[in-house]
Amino acid sequence: MTDSSRPVIAYILKGYPRISETFISNEILMLEQLGFNMRLFSMRKPRENFSHASVKKIRARVDYLPTELLLELPRLLVPNIFLASKEPRRYRQALMLAGARFRRTGKIATIKHLLQAGYMTNNFLLHEPEIRHLHGHFAHSPTSVTMFGAILSGLPFSFTAHAKDIYTSNPEQLREKMDEARFVVTCTRHNAEYLRSIAPDSATPIHCVYHGIDLELFNHPEQKPVPTEPYRLFTVARLTEKKGLPTIYRALAHLKSRGVSFQHVLIGDGDDREKILGLIHTLGLDDQCHWLGTKTHDEVLARFKESDLFVLGCEIADNGDRDGIPNVLVESLAMGVPAISTTVSAIPEILKNRETGLTVPPSDPDAMAEAIMTLLEDRQLREHIINTGNTWVAEQFDNRFWIERLAEIFRAEPHIG
Repeated sequence: MTDSSRPVIAYILKGYPRISETFISNEILMLEQLGFNMRLFSMRKPRENFSHASVKKIRARVDYLPTELLLELPRLLVPNIFLASKEPRRYRQALMLAGARFRRTGKIATIKHLLQAGYMTNNFLLHEPEIRHLHGHFAHSPTSVTMFGAILSGLPFSFTAHAKDIYTSNPEQLREKMDEARFVVTCTRHNAEYLRSIAPDSATPIHCVYHGIDLELFNHPEQKPVPTEPYRLFTVARLTEKKGLPTIYRALAHLKSRGVSFQHVLIGDGDDREKILGLIHTLGLDDQCHWLGTKTHDEVLARFKESDLFVLGCEIADNGDRDGIPNVLVESLAMGVPAISTTVSAIPEILKNRETGLTVPPSDPDAMAEAIMTLLEDRQLREHIINTGNTWVAEQFDNRFWIERLAEIFRAEPHIG
């Protein structure tokens, strides 16, 4: 087949592009490089005014769905009315499912997702017959739009489940999506086990496909000198509850009280910004801890190269949200920077304690402080962890391997392959 005649896979995304979701843009780009034609539909426009360089290489067309239910109701309603008249049976089926889901949760977002799917189907899917498959990235709202779009268009669909979208979703709603999908992809074995536990009788295949990283971009530099004071500590994280940043700062306050000299850099932003910056001030860490906001890959790489240690305090948030495997942990090991995090969720799949990193219980500043000093002062353990961590990433987290695995899953679908 020529490139233009290949079936198109449409990705439905929460937002595009997003600085914090580089793994998605890398996935799209690498699928294109493997010969797939891609089409993108985003539920939100980008929040940042810059993007990583890899995004500029993506050829796929992107269209943005109306976002605000009330403000953009006419834009949503008109195409849905047209679609209901053209495809009354399919629209009735989607409407009945939306009604059942709304009665189950009482969330008005269900109606918005139906209308967004109708907008996408009427305005694009019915006019682009080359689109043969829909794929939602994140199991909550993007997959809701994807599922409704599949019903309205008659196209098959699949989805990728990550972290928050799994553990904060209504299990019955999630099970329903799994039953309807051709297959499900998720990024950790821990996630796969959880998904199978809530849908043990579902025949839908669940595939574990790690995100992986670009090992040409993140690579082990020359051997670093032995750390000396002031130690250089580094964290990259969204400023949200599940990242456990207060645990890190309380651990750093312990170290300061013991007379340890250090400088800590935080890259990232989020809803808890003022809370985190206030905690830094309250703990008397203004001179030691520096928040840089959101930065590009190049700037993150530069910080990795000059850091002695990477620290992340992941925990389970009150609403059940938690990380899977934060990509920054994989990047840290690839860069030869030993990492410390917690035993939450799938983190032990990347940080095998005292082998590829150190793990401590969540919300335990004392244990975190001791782990930090151990990896700074125990030269033999530090060297062992740097070497085994780097090898582990090279063997298990090369994104080219995993995207090729994802490509095989797509190609196994008869309407794609």
